Amino acid sequence: MRPLTNEETATFFQKLAKYIGANIKHLIDRPDETYCFRLHKNKVYYLSESMMRLAASVGRDQLGSVGICFGKFTKTGKFTLHVTSLDYLAQYAKHKIWIKPNGEMPFLYGNNVVKAHLGRITDDTPEHTGVVVMSMNDTPLGFGVTARSTVEMKKLQPTDIITFHQADVGEYLRSEDTLF
Repeated sequence: MRPLTNEETATFFQKLAKYIGANIKHLIDRPDETYCFRLHKNKVYYLSESMMRLAASVGRDQLGSVGICFGKFTKTGKFTLHVTSLDYLAQYAKHKIWIKPNGEMPFLYGNNVVKAHLGRITDDTPEHTGVVVMSMNDTPLGFGVTARSTVEMKKLQPTDIITFHQADVGEYLRSEDTLF
C-alpha cells in the first residue's frame, strides 16, 4: 500500500470532482480523525491514518483490502469509480436524480434512466455531469452521468435517456467476484 503519485491524485480527484465537486475537502479534513487515500493493487482505498498504520504491519501479498474502495486505475491510467464509494458520493453529491419506483428495477439491472422514470432532479444540473441516482425515499441506488441538462430534459419524450448508467447497488450481486 502506497500513497498516490501526483498524476494519480490529479486523475482521481478530477473524476471525484465530477460527482462531489469541492466537497472533496470534507473527505480529507474530517473532525474525528485524519483520513487519506492509498493505492493497493491498482485500487484506491479511503481509510483513517490509524488503520493505515495497522495495515502496514501486514504483508503486501497477504493484504486483501483495507478501508473503503473508491475505485481502480485501469491499465491505460484512467480511473473508474466503484459502487462501493456510493455512500460518500451520495452524502456529498452536488447533483442528484430521484427516480420513481417503477424505474428503480430497470436501473438496478444496469439500464439507463429514461425521462418517464424521473421523479425530480437537482436544479441547474448541466449536461455530462456526474449525478447520484436516488429512490424517491432518498435511498442511494447508484450513480451515472447526465445525458441532457435540466432545461433540455423538460422538452424530451418519455422514452429518451436522461442519465447514463455508471454503477448501481445491484453490482454487489452481479459482480461480487471482481468488486473486491
